[in-house]
Amino acid sequence: QVQLVESGGGLVQAGGSLSLSCAASGTIFSINAMGWYRQAPGKQRELVATITTGGTIDYADSVKGRFTISRDYVKNTVYLQMNSLKPEDTAVFFCNARGRVRPLSQARDYWGQGTQVTVSP
Repeated sequence: QVQLVESGGGLVQAGGSLSLSCAASGTIFSINAMGWYRQAPGKQRELVATITTGGTIDYADSVKGRFTISRDYVKNTVYLQMNSLKPEDTAVFFCNARGRVRPLSQARDYWGQGTQVTVSP
């Protein structure tokens, strides 16, 4: 199957930066898109940023101008560079990959275990 492993979370002061990475491995035929979602305490999981194989990028309004998503298509790895972090960015960040494990199968979502990002005032 497909496994996603995130790294790079941690504690940072407001205004600081963190860089997240997520590598997909396992039986993969194709990946349509990869991205990042986050879930803050008492809140639903929300989109942070996604990037498709065609290069289309979507950001949440709250992170535009501060976060940058990128993808290594050879290594099946997605990155999230986070600058000018705010306390309200504090959340568990989850890596997501949407793709197929075999030709003509239905695409499905795969999720990482999550990595904690904490921004202190």
